[in-house]
Amino acid sequence: MEKVVVSFGDALLRSSDVALLDPPHWLNDNIIGFTFEFLSSSLPPLQAQQVSFLSPEVSQFIKCCGNEASDFLEPLDLPSKELVLIPVNDNTGPEAGGTHWSLLAYVRRYTVFLHYDSSPGTNAPHARLMAKNLDVLLGGKQNYREEDAPVQHNSYDCGMYVVCVAEALSEQHLHGHDSMFLRNITPQFVTQKRVKWKEIIKGLSCKSLSHNLQV
Repeated sequence: MEKVVVSFGDALLRSSDVALLDPPHWLNDNIIGFTFEFLSSSLPPLQAQQVSFLSPEVSQFIKCCGNEASDFLEPLDLPSKELVLIPVNDNTGPEAGGTHWSLLAYVRRYTVFLHYDSSPGTNAPHARLMAKNLDVLLGGKQNYREEDAPVQHNSYDCGMYVVCVAEALSEQHLHGHDSMFLRNITPQFVTQKRVKWKEIIKGLSCKSLSHNLQV
């Protein structure tokens, strides 16, 4: 069986998942799920109550199951969140897969869904469907808007742009910024983030191995 590199919260990464952080690979559900889990766990306590990072599995369920998702999502208490970050995939089925990632953000103070797509227009139908399904849970008063987003310059970095934009929006919420500027997310920045996430995973893996050796 393939080696497990790290287990973190609800996320589990194998060596083939971690290898996707090397260009020119697309990120899969497992890597994005891990990064969202890690970012969520890194939030200060107060912000952790205000911000929700949804996993790719949950977001795909929202898109595919429509109104049926409401009961399933109730324990997440999304109506109380100030910011909800949702990865969007162009896959039309319930299983993992697809060829393009983008990010949908619900911002409570503005009662709006903001869609950030590094390949503008590609995932708009999927994001709109997801927003429509979530709107029922959030009271049916939300607007939807396509936002200017950092644009990928290759065919494989869409998932990394999702991770980078989600992290930036979370940080801006933490510091109370109203304007969500994403100018720092350049192609070079995204490439560096691939390396950074590999370092984070390596650190967690070494820490876990050290703990197991001490037990």
